[in-house]
Amino acid sequence: MSSSSETYDNFKSGYVAIVGAPNAGKSTLLNRLLGEKISITSKKPQTTRNRILGVMHRPGAQMVFIDTPGIFKAKDTLNLRIVDTALSTIDEADVMLFVVDAAHPDPTSEYFLAKQLQKQQRPVIAALNKIDRVSKTDLLAVIQKWSTEHYFEVIIPISATEGTQIKQLITVMENMLPSGPPYFPEDALTDLSERFIAAEMIRETIFRLTGEEIPYATAVTVDTFKEEKGGKLVKIEATIHLERGSQKGIIIGKEGSKLKRIGIESRKKIEQMLETKVFLKLFVRVQKNWRKDTRALRKFGY
Repeated sequence: MSSSSETYDNFKSGYVAIVGAPNAGKSTLLNRLLGEKISITSKKPQTTRNRILGVMHRPGAQMVFIDTPGIFKAKDTLNLRIVDTALSTIDEADVMLFVVDAAHPDPTSEYFLAKQLQKQQRPVIAALNKIDRVSKTDLLAVIQKWSTEHYFEVIIPISATEGTQIKQLITVMENMLPSGPPYFPEDALTDLSERFIAAEMIRETIFRLTGEEIPYATAVTVDTFKEEKGGKLVKIEATIHLERGSQKGIIIGKEGSKLKRIGIESRKKIEQMLETKVFLKLFVRVQKNWRKDTRALRKFGY
């Protein structure tokens, strides 16, 4: 019987940390790489709050992606925790995938993060994202800037939304992985529970349907998640937590119209994920200043 080291001589596996400034397109890129939606997205920055893990299976390799929250200069307790989560992920990875918004740069956050990555003894790939939104001349200037100011193993211009050069990016990452056995079974897509993803999908809908401070003052918890009728129906009860009473009226809307729309759009996303019918009931509660309350942050999973 051959040893495990012999068995996996021709197999590669490893962790790839997806890092970048807020709104660089990290979550969109993860969903594109996996061909499945596991990480929520919106046009607003700082949508991702937790570390999101996704598994890609290749004929001779397994890549475990860790989508991190955008790294920025944090002030309140919640955002300090979010940035700590992102930075701690760097230590777990075999390869760093540094995602840069080529269309709307964030020089302060990007420069800070690039310096952090240069300190690591691991290969760093720079993915210049959103090239579908810039001219060739501007893109060449961005490539020139990053290639002269910092050292990267490779710089690849991509578009996560359009899928441009994603195959080339996958090949480059796979070549950099160490040899070793797979970390997850062949059918694994993520280590996240369906319950967690359902809560995130509700939060994503709130991000997309509300403005100003509402998305950032919102946390979502799933209180019940029950399969019925032999798995043909899933009943979910979830609570939307807000910081102030004035926000409650905004999220409920006139005669409950806003909350109803949040419920309908969230249910459709969850049904697509679970591939079954979903009954979703939403509640709204006020937990004053929860973003500064360490007990509340633990309760909400941060």
